[in-house]
Amino acid sequence: MQKAFTLIELLVVTGIIILLSALVLPNYRTGESQLALQRSANKLAQDIRRAQEMAMSAKEFEGVVPPGGYGINFQTNLTSYILFADLNNNKVFDSGEAIETLSLERGVKISNLSPASPLTISFTPPDPTVNINPSNSLAIITLSNNGQTKIIKVNKAGLIYVE
Repeated sequence: MQKAFTLIELLVVTGIIILLSALVLPNYRTGESQLALQRSANKLAQDIRRAQEMAMSAKEFEGVVPPGGYGINFQTNLTSYILFADLNNNKVFDSGEAIETLSLERGVKISNLSPASPLTISFTPPDPTVNINPSNSLAIITLSNNGQTKIIKVNKAGLIYVE
C-alpha cells in the first residue's frame, strides 16, 4: 500500500481552501469596520458620561471648579471631538477651554449632528444640569464608517443611548 496523496486529492483540498478564503476575507473587513464603529460609539457615550461625572464631582480644572461645568464639543465631518471645561459659563466651547481632544477609531467620522453643527453638550454642577447648544431637548450624534451608522442620543435628563 502507498501512503501518499494523489494529485486529484491535493487539487480538491487546495480548491476548497481557496473557495473558503474567498468567502471569508471580504466579510472579515466588513466585520472589522462594524466593530470599529461600535467601539467608537461606546467610547463617545463613555466620554459624555465622563464629562457628566466631572461636573457632578466638581472636579477642578487649573485650580478652580469651572462655573459652567464640563462638556463635549462636536463638529460634523471630523474624526475627533473635544472635552472642555466651561470656564466662562456660556455653555459653549471657546478656545482655551480644551482639556483633551478625543479621537474616533480609524475610518469612523461624525457624519451628522442634530439639532446643528457645531453641537455642544455640557453639564453644569452640582446636579449636573444638562445643556444642549444650540438649544434643544435632544442631541443626536451620528457616526459613520463605510456606509454603516451608529446613533448616540443625549436627552435633557442626561440619559445617553447608543443605537
